[in-house]
Amino acid sequence: MTQATPAVGDGDLHAFVDGQLDPERVPAVLAHLRAHPAQAVRMAEWQAQRAALRAWHRREDPGPTPAAMAAVVARARPAARRSWARAAAAVLLLAAGAAAGRYWPQQDGPRAAGAPEFARAAALAHAVYVPEIRHPVEVAAGQQDHLLQWLSRRLGRPLHAPVLEDRGFRLLGGRLLPGAPAPRAQFMYEDGRGRRATLYVAVFPPGAAPGGTAFRTLRTGDGVSFYWMEDGYGYALSADLPESELQALAREAYAQLYPAP
Repeated sequence: MTQATPAVGDGDLHAFVDGQLDPERVPAVLAHLRAHPAQAVRMAEWQAQRAALRAWHRREDPGPTPAAMAAVVARARPAARRSWARAAAAVLLLAAGAAAGRYWPQQDGPRAAGAPEFARAAALAHAVYVPEIRHPVEVAAGQQDHLLQWLSRRLGRPLHAPVLEDRGFRLLGGRLLPGAPAPRAQFMYEDGRGRRATLYVAVFPPGAAPGGTAFRTLRTGDGVSFYWMEDGYGYALSADLPESELQALAREAYAQLYPAP
């Protein structure tokens, strides 16, 4: 008889934010966040407050309390607090733990704790932002030129948003996300059935990119990400789609990003 997976509780969420969660529990927590977006926002508040406190202690002169943090503590402006919480959700991306993975297309075992940080961050970014109805992106596809120029400038290298309409997915837009040593970018796509896919892009300085260039698969609860590294970029395409369909999307994206001579 198969033992049921324990329900995700506050202890799991706190351990996730603190980077202390058992890797075996990470897929369950990510699936829980995908099903409960409000929980992801609440965790983002915890992580943002934790990061702010650490930064405060590192400064010789902390200065006045940031207005956003004061608003959160005082709870004086709920609307402003909600907007800040959504932005702070990006901070949570840096706390992602290890999750399952395998080579694409060859199997690489049931779990791969060594999945690169950018791939795990991409999976969590997908879980946090895909459920958004009113604000799924920061800059809409109608301003695509501005979006690409802005993100390229912030990441320090040219970025491109693959056109996936032949496979039924139109670009909704994109957003800037935190990362190290440079910020990250996320492009969001949606098909006629309301299904969404995100392409996460990381840029690495010379010699700092994760090792290996093979296409790999990262499984996180109900979601799947295909990720790869090329020419100092790290890419991860994530969606709640059948793997064959997501693999076709990933191949199309790769063909446009790196067209054959």
